[in-house]
Amino acid sequence: MKLTLVAASGRTGGHVLDQALGAGHEVTAVVRNPDAVTAPVRIVRADLTAPDPVALKSAVDGRDAVVSALGPRHNGEYGVASRGTRAIIEAMVAAGVRRLVVVSVAGISTIPTPSRPNPPKRDPGVGFFTRTVLSPLANLRLRKHYEDVALMEHELRVSGLDWTSVQLPLLTDKPPTGHYRMAYEQSVRGGFRIARADAAQFVLRVLGMPETVRHSVAVAY
Repeated sequence: MKLTLVAASGRTGGHVLDQALGAGHEVTAVVRNPDAVTAPVRIVRADLTAPDPVALKSAVDGRDAVVSALGPRHNGEYGVASRGTRAIIEAMVAAGVRRLVVVSVAGISTIPTPSRPNPPKRDPGVGFFTRTVLSPLANLRLRKHYEDVALMEHELRVSGLDWTSVQLPLLTDKPPTGHYRMAYEQSVRGGFRIARADAAQFVLRVLGMPETVRHSVAVAY
């Protein structure tokens, strides 16, 4: 498959890149810093904090699918996930590419967005302790990041593309297990973490799962 991988040099994107090449995919890597990618792939330089439509369209032209590992930044760059994803969608529409898989964050299904002004008040996959203790603590620190990712998923819903959002919990750098659970439109109950390598495996697996199109799918141990 001919893939474009956005944020290919990130901690999760790097795993996706290595596994995509190992599976025989032809990859175009979109990165802010070309020196960060040493793999033998076509590289397109693009800064998703201020997207260049021409560069992005050239990166997705002729591709079978696009995978975005662009996530929220934890250094004050709010809005990167939603703005960057909007730019990716616009480039895909212009190039006639339809399949898009994005890395997202678990636990955002209760955040209102323009396309979901009245979301569920509770995530069925979130237990009592997480809902009453852990989630409020996380929201205090990461609320703006969560809102950015929720807006990113709004951009997917109104795009008209064949998208899938892969919602990830806490990520670790442990070795892959090859075993994990998934859930549609909610968090994985009791699933608090997953290794980046397993998350990357699932992201690539989703490309061949038509039943995930136009769904948010959570994955965790």
